[in-house]
Amino acid sequence: MVCLVSRTGRHLQRYDNLGRRQVVGCIPYRFKCSSDGTISDELEVLVISSQKGQKMMFPKGGWELDESIEEAALRESIEEAGVIGNVECELGKWYFISKSHGTFYEGCMFPLLVKEELDFWPEHNVRQRTWMNVKEARDVCQHWWMKEALDILVERLASLQQ
Repeated sequence: MVCLVSRTGRHLQRYDNLGRRQVVGCIPYRFKCSSDGTISDELEVLVISSQKGQKMMFPKGGWELDESIEEAALRESIEEAGVIGNVECELGKWYFISKSHGTFYEGCMFPLLVKEELDFWPEHNVRQRTWMNVKEARDVCQHWWMKEALDILVERLASLQQ
């Protein structure tokens, strides 16, 4: 069962011991499927628009006190991108300043192997989602730390294919 409403507010928000808001996100990915149904080794990742629609990024949001970090990552992917899948091993942690809020954040990213795309999801009216190859996604993604996470994912998957 999928929650059809996004969580709001920050009363359950986690902060690290230095007062940085903890955010978590996923890089939703799949391997391209050809018209005959065979799956290739060509990687595709899902990017989403910001709520205001100008910037592209991967789904991310606050990690809350009542959930594990992996649960938060999956929840954000469902709420913002409308995808469900397997949250895999952490890609890393990044520290950055929010341009819109002027505050410090700790961001953690995970790969999400997509198993299902929902037709309707909590933020489908305010976000667009687009599958892209890695180069396209890297070009449009607005956050340097998400680009670094994408590079780590690509390296990880390449090492598994060898």
